[in-house]
Amino acid sequence: MSVTVDGDKKESVPGRPGRAEQVRRVLRGPRPERIPPLAAAVCALAGLIGVAAGLSPAFRHGRAHAPAEVLPGATGSPAPALALGSGVLLLLLAHGLGRRKRRAWRAAAALLPLGAAGQFAYRQSALGVVLSLAVLALLVVHRREFSARSDPRGRRTAPLALLLMGAGSLGLGLLLVGAHSGQALGDPTGADLLRHTAYGLLGVEGPVEYAGDVSWTVGHPLGALGLLTAVVTVHLALRPERPDARLSEDDELRLRDLLARHGDRDSLGHFALRRDKSAVFSPSGKAAVCYRVVSGVMLASGDPVGDVEAWPGAIERFMATARERSWTPAVMGCSRTGAEVWTREAGLDALELGDEAVVDVADFSLSGRAMRNVRQMVNRIERSGYTTRVRRAHDVPDDELAAIRRAADEWRGTDTERGFSMALGRIGDPADGDAVIATAHRAAPASPHADASPRGGASPHPDAPPRADASPHPDASPHGDLKAIIHFVPWGTDGMSLELMRRDRSADPGMNELLIVAALRAAPGLKVGRVSLNFAMFRAALARGERIGAGPVLRLWRGTLIFLSRWFQIESLYKFNAKFRPRWEPRFVVFRKARDLPRIGFAAMRAEGFVTLPSPRPLPGRRAPRPRRPDARVGPYAEEGAPPAVRPARGPEPGGIRGTPPRLSI
Repeated sequence: MSVTVDGDKKESVPGRPGRAEQVRRVLRGPRPERIPPLAAAVCALAGLIGVAAGLSPAFRHGRAHAPAEVLPGATGSPAPALALGSGVLLLLLAHGLGRRKRRAWRAAAALLPLGAAGQFAYRQSALGVVLSLAVLALLVVHRREFSARSDPRGRRTAPLALLLMGAGSLGLGLLLVGAHSGQALGDPTGADLLRHTAYGLLGVEGPVEYAGDVSWTVGHPLGALGLLTAVVTVHLALRPERPDARLSEDDELRLRDLLARHGDRDSLGHFALRRDKSAVFSPSGKAAVCYRVVSGVMLASGDPVGDVEAWPGAIERFMATARERSWTPAVMGCSRTGAEVWTREAGLDALELGDEAVVDVADFSLSGRAMRNVRQMVNRIERSGYTTRVRRAHDVPDDELAAIRRAADEWRGTDTERGFSMALGRIGDPADGDAVIATAHRAAPASPHADASPRGGASPHPDAPPRADASPHPDASPHGDLKAIIHFVPWGTDGMSLELMRRDRSADPGMNELLIVAALRAAPGLKVGRVSLNFAMFRAALARGERIGAGPVLRLWRGTLIFLSRWFQIESLYKFNAKFRPRWEPRFVVFRKARDLPRIGFAAMRAEGFVTLPSPRPLPGRRAPRPRRPDARVGPYAEEGAPPAVRPARGPEPGGIRGTPPRLSI
């Protein structure tokens, strides 16, 4: 393509804007979506200058501090404490502006005119005034870009924290200043001590002068107290919203209807019914994404539930909710198809997280050299007197189901239950009647009064008092003492997905292998054709790293995973899954930007139960959310007075992802 200018024919590059278009773009200013990152960058630069000025006297008096004279928000104060404190607060404000927080925009819009007035009154810097007003104009014009909501509770907690911590800091500061009043020059009055304390909390030197180095001894603690008060107040005001994670009864019914029609596609679909999740539905109601908010991360798990054609609508609602509340969107454990849809529709990126072990029942057999170890272990345990039972949950008697619940709760390895993306968090709920429960029992020892038992041919007199040795074990059943439990949730109409594995510590090793083999043998009778077992994180790296010819980088990565397996059992899970000769289905983590991965990883570890933080107590006058009644329609117990549920707000077992030890006996 060519154009003629002043009689000369010049070539123009297709797709590249001409000079006039470039001028118009400059006059229009940055695009609206670029305004929040730009404002955050300016605020962060001013904050970094303030921090550097507060920490380094050479920087404060050098040429590098010159931008503080004109940069909006930067302080040119010679007081190090004031420069440091304002720099830290500006960094917090920059974080809020970058996340498009409405409250951060209001704070910036209020502070910029004050900064412009300070530039004009104290520095006589016309450039500083112009820059401050220019940034203010951009914020005002593009105010709709800052629509993310902060935690509504911050409206009350932030002023309350400022009041309480401010009063406490003032009181501690007065004690500190009073304790050093003997080293003060002159004879300061009580008003002077109070003013000195207030100035010190703001990072400014007060009217009281001390001999020697006492000024530093008093000034630094006062500045630290004031900075702590300000940081806590700003954090409470700008922190993201933390909703109460609860799946409503109506949403649960809608999700069950979607799973009944489309549950065959994803083995993790039933885990969307955890009652500590929330759900967003597509406009048509044919698809949904279930999530929980942890540490500001909107964490979904598995693929969207419902019709694949309706997934884009649910994903759009999910992303809109994340933008509205300034949450970081992330998905844990989605399939390859799910990762493709998420990346295409939401513009996210995907990273392979590991592989899910899936066993096809028709192809499973204990014969052959590859299954020799499993076959020998199962035969040895069966010869030791163990028996197994595999049943649907609705076929288990109520008293035995209660014993299974008690045992599962008692055998949990730690006080903190783990699991989120691949755990349901309950056993024997009436709404989960299609779940499969496999139990292992140790044959009861022969009674010394065997001749009085029905098996011996003689029945005791109906009016005879019970013998002391006839009291059953709390977890006893007609098949002996309960020693191990495996719980599967439905996977569509012809599959089941492993949810929980627990065993008595006194039981013989190999209980999990025994129950998995028993479940696979009983699967045809339950009309189950495929069984999803444990999730093996980074399986591909472990498998490729142990092969001959693996490169040094892959060997180093495998060695790192083996080292981490001392705490997270990464390698042992892979080895355990490989025993059953499964096919491997890759699972992915979906994220927005690479820099979000550390935050997503921390949130995932919190959700899975690897990291626990103390939960704050509700403020006075604020009601804690009421738990669902035990006799509710979808609650785990239908009878009034039944024992409490098995901690439905958490996962089922130490180890987080399904099958993580101590569920396994490896």
